[in-house]
Amino acid sequence: MYQELKELIDSYKTITIVSHIDPDADAIGTSLGIYTLLKEYGKQVEIVNYSDNLPPHLDFLPNFSKIKSKVEYEKSLIIACDCGSLDRLGFSFTQRDIINIDHHETNEFYGKINIVNPSLASASYVAYKELVQHFTISPEVATCFYTALVSDTQYFTTSNVDKELFIFAMELIQGGADSQKVSFNLNSRKSLASVRILSQALSTLELHNSATIASVKIDKNMILSTGAKMSDMVGIVDIAGSLATVEIAIALISQGDSIKVSLRSKTKNLSTVAQYFGGGGHPNSCGFSYASSDIEEVLDKVLKKLNG
Repeated sequence: MYQELKELIDSYKTITIVSHIDPDADAIGTSLGIYTLLKEYGKQVEIVNYSDNLPPHLDFLPNFSKIKSKVEYEKSLIIACDCGSLDRLGFSFTQRDIINIDHHETNEFYGKINIVNPSLASASYVAYKELVQHFTISPEVATCFYTALVSDTQYFTTSNVDKELFIFAMELIQGGADSQKVSFNLNSRKSLASVRILSQALSTLELHNSATIASVKIDKNMILSTGAKMSDMVGIVDIAGSLATVEIAIALISQGDSIKVSLRSKTKNLSTVAQYFGGGGHPNSCGFSYASSDIEEVLDKVLKKLNG
């Protein structure tokens, strides 16, 4: 796989690195890590994300300021990071060679080369095992990948954490990743809007199915009154799912003419539920967008599917 990958990369003069819409730390960290690595390798690279608002607390990552919202290279090789389907990139890449680097179980294998391993805990881990370990890792690359790793594993608490993953984390720290700096930026740079939207979201908390399912709802008025962006709402669904009796948590966020739904589970595989509604993700962490402006209607549909 590596030789095929290297030959494809070397055959292109320019490379475009892109990650999914509304990117999280794994998407940003993985794409910035590969961007930095390929720049050090001497390639002409651009890094792009379709979303206008990137998570501001990730601005400490090397080359964060280089992320653009428009693809400028016309004939570049595309490297897609942490994205399960082509439409989630936000751009049209017809007749373009794509390297697809991901760890979602629902990945649609849309690349010319697909480096997809759902057993690994982060996209950065996939990239490291199949690509980066063949290069010398700089502290900048290590910092990006470590940030992606600790964020997607929620600081090594998810079910896919094993001995090999801790070895990977150790190698990144030995490579120069500053774990204290990463921890500070991920945990101690909350915006005021994120606290306000959390308070309002939790006021809508409902329990269903004998308190085994929890739901929270965020409507347009809440978003307007708090000034919250999508990056401010990351993690709200996990708080709802932290209740002792709750097995499944649902967060519904109004986005005008659609509702963004996030699903979390402690034990059950919910990826098939997300796929049923046109989404995807991991077995215990997934989601979808539903074309409707009625949050209650969408919640009812999700609950019926979960009970079906």
